[in-house]
Amino acid sequence: MVWAAGTARAARRIATAAALGGGGLTALGATAYGLLLAESLLARKTIGRPHGLDGPPADGDYGDYPGTPIKLAMLGDSTSIGLGMTDAAKTPAVMLAHGLAAVAERPVRLCVVGKSGAPSAELDEQVDTALAMEPDVAVLFVGANDVITATSPATAVRHLSKAVRRLREAGAEVIVGTCPDLGTVRPLAQPLRWVARRWSRQIAAAQTVAVVDAGGRTVAFADLLGPEFHTNPGEMFGPDRFHPSARGYAQAAYAVLPSVCAALALWPEPRPARGEGLQPIYLAAATAAEEPGTEVSATRVAGRTSGTHGKWATLFRRRLGEGLNDA
Repeated sequence: MVWAAGTARAARRIATAAALGGGGLTALGATAYGLLLAESLLARKTIGRPHGLDGPPADGDYGDYPGTPIKLAMLGDSTSIGLGMTDAAKTPAVMLAHGLAAVAERPVRLCVVGKSGAPSAELDEQVDTALAMEPDVAVLFVGANDVITATSPATAVRHLSKAVRRLREAGAEVIVGTCPDLGTVRPLAQPLRWVARRWSRQIAAAQTVAVVDAGGRTVAFADLLGPEFHTNPGEMFGPDRFHPSARGYAQAAYAVLPSVCAALALWPEPRPARGEGLQPIYLAAATAAEEPGTEVSATRVAGRTSGTHGKWATLFRRRLGEGLNDA
């Protein structure tokens, strides 16, 4: 593979800054860090909590199929519980469960342990609860609250890495929807929106490095899953202009579903197109942070997991909303 050394160096800086706690994000400076914290609190006051703190109850079995249920655990923040929805069928966890059941032709047993407002530091407790069901697969949506609360990027990624490793050691496949681009959230004013956009994407890149290193897969949410969030914010965002609408949650669920199915070997991996496929993890992470719907997972080259430029990864850009019309 031929690629520019300059690109590799830039990718490494972007993707490892948050994971290792140096450069990159901290280059935003103490002033920007303080601004993010102060204005995020103001934005939260402006947004309020019109939906409360709980999503609709969603635990249960889905899919009218015979056989032993596939056990699916959903962890993370308010997006993992579908905050703002009153119908469980419109939450991303239930849509994932239905989609997975249809592909596997087996029932899916869903356990939602996510919590509204949860940063990555609270994942350890969620993993404790999830492991009690002995999940076959775990999906995590997390990162936004790390940005909003100005959590140290190194701290956030360390907690996420620990959560993924614990789940993988228990035998679960793990798929992480990385930090969305909070620069698309309308109540956030400039310069906070600019800071939030840059911070979100750099955390997402660092999450990718950490998750793949821990044995999981990531799916990039980037600008909240596509240009529709820019052009149709009234349709893609809910009433609080912060959390997704039912259609927004559907976009998230069906961006992640192919990776869930691939992790469980329910369908083959897609053939990579031009610009995809085998890449050093740092380059793949930096690319994915800018490309919504992109999956990154670990791979081997000639039996080796690492090369001159670090761990090898496979990058795929999946078509957003795949399966949405069948939901």
